[in-house]
This record gives sequence, structure tokens and C-alpha cells, in this order.
Amino acid sequence: MTAALLESTIRSLPLVAKGKVRDNYAVGADRLLMVATDRLSAFDVVMGEPIPGKGEMLTRMALFWFGKLGHIVPNHLTGQDPESVVAPEEREQVRGRSMLVKRLEPLPVEAVVRGYLAGSGWKEYQEGQSVCGVALPAGLKNASKLPAPIFTPATKAEMGSHDENISFDRMKQIIGDVLAEKVRETSVRLYAEAAAFALQRGIIIADTKFEFGLDKDGTLTLMDEILTPDSSRFWPVEGYVEGANPPSYDKQFVRDWLERATVHGQPWNKKAPAPPLDAEVVLKTAAKYQEAMKTLLG
Repeated sequence: MTAALLESTIRSLPLVAKGKVRDNYAVGADRLLMVATDRLSAFDVVMGEPIPGKGEMLTRMALFWFGKLGHIVPNHLTGQDPESVVAPEEREQVRGRSMLVKRLEPLPVEAVVRGYLAGSGWKEYQEGQSVCGVALPAGLKNASKLPAPIFTPATKAEMGSHDENISFDRMKQIIGDVLAEKVRETSVRLYAEAAAFALQRGIIIADTKFEFGLDKDGTLTLMDEILTPDSSRFWPVEGYVEGANPPSYDKQFVRDWLERATVHGQPWNKKAPAPPLDAEVVLKTAAKYQEAMKTLLG
């Protein structure tokens, strides 16, 4: 595993976007080099300390799922070697942590699928027995399995802002009825197949987020990264109990630590800059990602 990478410095290609985790570089007019750094974000704030190996683990998991679910929807992978488009001295930065992908027109919504009640979904259910306009039966608890997976879209937020849950009707207004229906149908199918596979490996995928774009022919295409601890809530089957927050393989460990963290004697206000992560938190978080990858991929 290479040294931790907080920020990439590719000089041979123009930087077009720097996200919470990924740095994207233009490769001509039709491709992007996506470099998964070891940055970690929580509460939409990027931490100042990298998680060693995180970018490589995210990339391995995403590539696995793109391959496994490729029969459902096309994805943005080109199949080309990311190291082939950078200068020789830059190859170490991209090795094992990058994808060379098609440039797409991203849809301005995130496709969230929930199979269990957790996080913001659990909070919303307690207030009105529904999530993003989807009515749910009475009597559900925190971490309850839903009768069937539900599709709860969100709008994409700018860096440092929070994504906003929206109704499916609002999504149709934004991208049109036909495309919205296709995104919903595709997302639920992706989730269902992935969740069934993960369950066999001892992992519950409580919820997840997909991102889609359109290629030059208008074909719906899966993009970004999929079904990793960054975009999904992973729970071990062992230890799962309805009514309580299950232990998780994702960055919930960091979120819980940050909820207890203080800045100048006061609870952190969830705005940048984030309090420095303890070395123990960094190591334990890296171990969580490693465990998730090994459990899923074997």
C-alpha cells in the first residue's frame, strides 16, 4: 500500500474539480482521471488527516461493484490504464487509487436507496412516519428493515453544504418524468442485487447513494463510485439488533467521535475546520475500511 495521500499534485493534466475525496483531471475533451485520495469527510467537512490506504480500498471496492453490476446499467469506466495518461513521475500518485472514465453530463440529483431505517431517514420517520414523501408503516424502530427498499432522492450540495432530501415529484420536476422513473428503477435494482450479495458475505447494506450521468448519446450511465463505506451504510450482520445503532464498517465511527469532540472547550459546530483526529481514530477508521473490503471481496 502506498503512502497516505491527502492531496494529489498532477501537473501534466488540468485539474477540473476537487471533491471531498476525489481530485478529477481532464484527459482531452472526453475523459476524466479520477484520483481517490485518502481524505475523509464527515458532516460535509473534510478532515485534516488522511486515512492511510482509504483511496486504494475505495477504488478496489468500486471497481468490483462496477464489474458485478455491469449487466444492469452501463458505467463510466473506459477500461484504460490510469497510469498511461500521466507523466512517469506522477504514476505513483495514481497507482491503485484511480479510474480513467468517460466524461458525462452529471444529473443534478443523487439517487439514494434505503433498505433499512437509519440516519436522517430515522429522524424524518419519527417526525411524520414517512421518508422523503414515501409513507411507511407504523411501529418501525431505529435500524428496522423496511418492507421493501425505498428510493429517496437528494439534491447535490456544493462543497461544505449539506445535501437536501427531496420528494420523487420534485426530482421529476428537475430531470423530467421519464428519466426520473428510469433512475429510480435502476437504483432500486442495483441496491437489491448488491444487498443480497453483501448479505451472503455477512454485511447489511442499510442504504446507499448512486450518481448517474448521460453520455453523448443520452444513455443513462452509472458514475462516480458505488457501494463503498463512503457512499453506503454498512453494518455487520453479526451484532445487528433492531432498535439500536448497529456497529458499522463505514465512517460512522468518525462521526461518533466528532459528536463528542470539543473545540476551545465547546462542542464542535460541524463547520470547517474540523478538530484534528486522534491517531487512534485514524488507525481504527483505516481498519474499518480494510475489514469492509476483506469481508466483501474475500
